[in-house]
Amino acid sequence: MARTLAVTPSRLPSLSAVITLFKPITWFPPMWAFACGVVSSGQPLAERWPFLIAGLLLTGPLVCATSQAVNDWFDRHVDAINEPDRPIPSGRIPGRWGLWIAIVWTGLSLVVAAVTGPWVLAATALGLLLAWAYSAPPARLKISGVWGPAAVAVSYEGLTWFTGAAVMAGALPGTPVLILAALYSAGAWGIMTLNDFKAVEGDRLTGVRSLPAQLGVGPAARIACVAMILPQLAVMAALALAWDRPWHALVVGVLVILQMAAMARLLTDPRRLAPWFNGTGVALYVSGMMVSAFAVGGLGVGA
Repeated sequence: MARTLAVTPSRLPSLSAVITLFKPITWFPPMWAFACGVVSSGQPLAERWPFLIAGLLLTGPLVCATSQAVNDWFDRHVDAINEPDRPIPSGRIPGRWGLWIAIVWTGLSLVVAAVTGPWVLAATALGLLLAWAYSAPPARLKISGVWGPAAVAVSYEGLTWFTGAAVMAGALPGTPVLILAALYSAGAWGIMTLNDFKAVEGDRLTGVRSLPAQLGVGPAARIACVAMILPQLAVMAALALAWDRPWHALVVGVLVILQMAAMARLLTDPRRLAPWFNGTGVALYVSGMMVSAFAVGGLGVGA
């Protein structure tokens, strides 16, 4: 039975409740990918710093925060059972304020993106579309073990990397930047799949067809690991063979080997060790992202 909290609904949500709804802790991954995009552009920061600030605001406090608000609004009935202390089911964000906040923040994100440039606006619009499609019916991509992680991976990694490069270049980023953004998005699909391990029983009860819920934790973990490694091997090949960056490729290769060692431990007990892997293997993965960004930025082709 759902636990009800003794909260007296107010006419307006408090600032602290709205900040909790936006979950600032979730802003780091897309902001890191944005930083990788900035570095990969090869452009000096001093010449575009107002656009850099606008891009940072878009990546974390606007677009990512919007996605969190949208998700909590459309999950409010499930959260009332599983996590009743969240801002919406607890009443700290009363009535339909959760929906209005998501709509207003969507509009504000588009306004800031439009001022920043057409390519940033296009990436922002696609990211917001994926955020709504992930949580809202009829699409509700989050119930799919394939499309749900894909939507988050593209939004958190690829589009934010693209945004960082586009903000600095003021134009469509170069081909190497686009390739890296696409490859690291593909690898992030595996990371997002590993994040589903914490809610297998709940997913099965609520009809969410996550990969661990469908295939079991062991097979899903193996698929996620392969999905993480293969794109990084492609990055290594591109760095060493296409872009003449053998030392960067070597560093990425060492990081891949360390990830594989962490994965070997993860696979002995995927469900218990998934949080540990998020602090080790995923840290190695995102470190490789930045190494690759510096390699491409050094080519001088980000513009």
